[in-house]
Amino acid sequence: MQSATAHKEKIGLFGGTFNPVHLGHVRAAEEIREKCSLSKIIFIPAHIPPHKKNRITSARRRCDMVKLAIAGNPFFEVSEVELQRHASSYAFETIDYFNNAFNHNSELFFILGLDAFKEIQTWKHYPRFFSVCHFIIMSRPGVMSGDPESIIPRDIAADFDFNDPQSCYVHTSGFKIFFCQISLLDISSTDIRRRYKAGQSIKYLVPEAVEHYIKEHGLS
Repeated sequence: MQSATAHKEKIGLFGGTFNPVHLGHVRAAEEIREKCSLSKIIFIPAHIPPHKKNRITSARRRCDMVKLAIAGNPFFEVSEVELQRHASSYAFETIDYFNNAFNHNSELFFILGLDAFKEIQTWKHYPRFFSVCHFIIMSRPGVMSGDPESIIPRDIAADFDFNDPQSCYVHTSGFKIFFCQISLLDISSTDIRRRYKAGQSIKYLVPEAVEHYIKEHGLS
């Protein structure tokens, strides 16, 4: 696979609710871009996240905040593909969209956190993900992969081999799951919303432009 794809542009797909986007998101993306030698990272705000049952800030405002957060970084972009669907956001549809958009001439790396990856069995059509793109799993210092069966869902574990030199799992399709340690920034969107609603400061938790936007428009 290496010889066939070495010339391809490496693009990260970073989806999420971003309710709101915060400094942990953008710092993690910057570290992953650098460590994994990605050409760029595309932030993809979800329109209606199927796993989020509570009311959230409108997709348009969440997308606007992401645009503000990444402004000035030439390696970051925002895609509104999930907003344009006007329906629940499913990762497999988004991956298919970008594979088609790039005509399969780029290597795609789907980025998500370790906690989210542990719940991937609940995602629609999840087994097919591993045959269409690479995965980068964000983990905290000291939390790395060990026994493959402790990380990979049991029903598909036989489709993977662990590559020790690269610290990654290789799917039978040739696509890989990489584990990337990132700096521990203990910031959460949930805590930011709680602080905002309680009238507490959210300064230095979100980019300054996002802080101003929240003060002007509020958060759900």
